[in-house]
Amino acid sequence: MIGIDSLAGSFESLLGSLLLPLASAATATGEENFPFVPLDGEVVHLLLLIAKVLGLIAVCILVNWIGKNVIVKVIRSLIQRTKTKRDDVFVESGAITRISHVLPAFVVHFSTPFLFKDPKVVSVISSGVSIYLILITLFVLDGVLNAIFRISISSPKAKNIPLKGFIQAAKLIANLVGLVFIISVLFGKTPVYILSGLGALTAVLMLIFRDAILGFVAGIQLSVNNMVRPGDWIEMPSNNANGDVLDVSLTTVKVQNFDKTITSIPAYDLIAKSFINWRGMSESGGRRIKRSICIDMRTIRFVDDDLLAELNKIQCLRPYLDSRLKEVKEWNDKHDVNEEMPINGRRLTNVGCFRAYCEAYLLNDDRIRKDMTFLFRQLEPTDKGLPIEVYIFTGTTNWVRYESIQADIFDHYLAALPRFGLAVYQGPSGGDIERGIVEIAARNSNSALETQ
Repeated sequence: MIGIDSLAGSFESLLGSLLLPLASAATATGEENFPFVPLDGEVVHLLLLIAKVLGLIAVCILVNWIGKNVIVKVIRSLIQRTKTKRDDVFVESGAITRISHVLPAFVVHFSTPFLFKDPKVVSVISSGVSIYLILITLFVLDGVLNAIFRISISSPKAKNIPLKGFIQAAKLIANLVGLVFIISVLFGKTPVYILSGLGALTAVLMLIFRDAILGFVAGIQLSVNNMVRPGDWIEMPSNNANGDVLDVSLTTVKVQNFDKTITSIPAYDLIAKSFINWRGMSESGGRRIKRSICIDMRTIRFVDDDLLAELNKIQCLRPYLDSRLKEVKEWNDKHDVNEEMPINGRRLTNVGCFRAYCEAYLLNDDRIRKDMTFLFRQLEPTDKGLPIEVYIFTGTTNWVRYESIQADIFDHYLAALPRFGLAVYQGPSGGDIERGIVEIAARNSNSALETQ
């Protein structure tokens, strides 16, 4: 401190010794005979102040250059020599370079009391240095948070966490705190006083920034509750979104639909409205098939000997037939059933055998998960026929592969139906009606000819 004080005093004495003789010469010889503009004490003081400011600026530029080109390069070379690559991210994000901007502020802070004696000048410079340090701190913190985000997304565990929302929330909070400190420096008040004054504006701020505040709160809820994260497949018809989540920010969620369009959904909509997240399906490793085949009820009948002989040729169905026939025979014998009438006692039906075949056929299919729900059931009959529902899970979640497996299964089922004496219900088309009219007309004409 003594060295700086002595240097400042010497600098001031040197400038005074150069400027004061000019002022004295102007006074002694007169203005008309002196080639320079007369200098009084105030002008000398102003020139001295300007010289100090220019000198201080020159020193700050020199210190900043040393910080960037010497200190930062040394730190960068040391970081690059380390084995880990994670610390390189702090250099690439600019966090280390931004720290070098703090050095000029320290030079100004420590030299101001010795270079300037005017309390007002010292106060203004000190306030400016404080604001500058706050801004530089925010820039450094921004670079550090960016580096942390880049390091985190490279970790497999962190990929399941929506870090971008947390990073943006941390930046927003840091900037708000920095703004409060800057205002407190400008007005010369403590941050607590500024915060207490903001309480009166809360209602107005809530009204003006309602959407921004709701989006901010919703973004935090999405991040904390892990409701949506990049890579999830979400479906939200109200916002025309059906695809993969690309980005989850503090206020919006970007979804790339399957037609390659991009939909931006406000974060608040994901809290206020319902949507489907298919993450559970993706993580389970199996995707559900839930589809029905509607059987024409006019084709449902008991299994007779001829049909039973045909069904016995189906290898995967033979264990079921042997077991069920034995069970039916034992029951009928126990209850002394008269088997001349098929509806007496218990009998096999073609639709029941078909349902059993559906299950037996997929038991040998490695593409179907047996450890998940494996169900074939009969639903309530409707005017469209008797639905036989297949409720199973494939061993893949890939969309293309899933659709191929599903199509293969139902292609086979539809082709196998006639083997059981069954038919699929299908509503009459225009061609069916036309053929029916033609047949009726032909019958009427034949009847007319026979009567003649």
